[in-house]
Amino acid sequence: MQHATPSATAPGSSQPWYRVLYIQVLIAIALGVLLGYVLPDTAKSMKWLGDAFIALIKMMIAPIIFCTIVHGIASIGDLKKVGRVGLKALIYFEVVSSLALVIGVVVGEIVQPGAGFGVDPSKLDAKAVAGYASKAQADSTIAHIMAIIPKSYFDAFAGGDLLQILLVAVLTGVVITGLGERGKPAIHAIEAAGEIFFRIIGMIVKLAPIGAFGAMAYTIGEYGIGKLGNLAGLVATFYLTSLLFVLVVLGLIARFSGFSIIKFLAYIKDELLIVLGTSSSETVLPHMMQKMKRLGASDSVVGLVIPTGYSFNLDGTNIYMTLATLFLAQAVGADLSFGQYATIIAVAMLTSKGASGVTGAGFVTLAATLGAIPGNPVPVAAMALILGIDKFMSECRALTNLVGNGVACVVVSRWEGELDPVKLREVMANPLAIGTEIADEKPVPVAP
Repeated sequence: MQHATPSATAPGSSQPWYRVLYIQVLIAIALGVLLGYVLPDTAKSMKWLGDAFIALIKMMIAPIIFCTIVHGIASIGDLKKVGRVGLKALIYFEVVSSLALVIGVVVGEIVQPGAGFGVDPSKLDAKAVAGYASKAQADSTIAHIMAIIPKSYFDAFAGGDLLQILLVAVLTGVVITGLGERGKPAIHAIEAAGEIFFRIIGMIVKLAPIGAFGAMAYTIGEYGIGKLGNLAGLVATFYLTSLLFVLVVLGLIARFSGFSIIKFLAYIKDELLIVLGTSSSETVLPHMMQKMKRLGASDSVVGLVIPTGYSFNLDGTNIYMTLATLFLAQAVGADLSFGQYATIIAVAMLTSKGASGVTGAGFVTLAATLGAIPGNPVPVAAMALILGIDKFMSECRALTNLVGNGVACVVVSRWEGELDPVKLREVMANPLAIGTEIADEKPVPVAP
């Protein structure tokens, strides 16, 4: 490919600006917002574009996660090391997730976004959130555990449940590792299949601008920017809290791990914009795994941490859970005790697992959290207050979850002593240029 003149290229790119993915997505989001504002009825009909793009991506997530995890475990060849990496990842997830929950409580108490609403719980429309409440009631601890087990080996792939896929992939990787030399043909077959699936994703992701346009147009056309007015305080508080968490908490973690959170955000800008447009962090899961490898994280750690983090490391969802719970409590005039605060944090830690950033998942987990608070001080029906703006907050949940998982991958890689410092320095020195190049590269097969 010949280099274009500087005036025709985007910063850090060797191709015309209009062919750069993140610029295309930015333009698509802007056009979607404009269409939703000017022609809301027409914009609503664009929903299928966003749904189709998300469906195409989700179609490939199950096989990609399976191949990545199985290959990662089998290539390590040491089950003790697999267990060690998994344990380190889970410890990190729980510590940072707990911190996110506490921050949501602290900010909610300080800012008091729901104070002054004076809502009468008896006049709330329970029917509006009945569907979310029924799903939450069915999600008991035992049901949550049983849901991880698929009906059959292949049912996990058919349903696309991340936790079920993780279970099947880990079991398969462990068995192949135990086969020793006899398992090598299976490793090579899985590696080849993984390369095929990643190349398919490379083709699908080029449709990201169309998907972002359709999803954003529908959001603005259906819900309208005006709905942000009455509850702007909650939305602004959530976004600012999430930004504070990313820049301060994850920023400090990143600094201790040898990189800048600002440069890291620049590096994954394409993925951030796609998530912003689609409200789903799953749409960029395969590309995040590729980018973490190019950043210097080891293949085995990426294969274990990123997919696992999508179910166990949901910082944005955790902030939302506690902050929204306090908002609703303040709106209905409920005075929560210390024990109820502790219950909120404990229950939210459990219910958030498996809410992988797909629109609506955070609302179901919020219903489960409200229903578990002793004394039921905040009726689940109170969720009707924020039903209209939940879609606007789902983008922030997914964005924060994405950044948190990327940082976790680098941290665990360094913790395990498998972070390539040369690659990390190279990326952090030129995050915009390298990030753009990676988005356009074809996936490179992982050596066994």
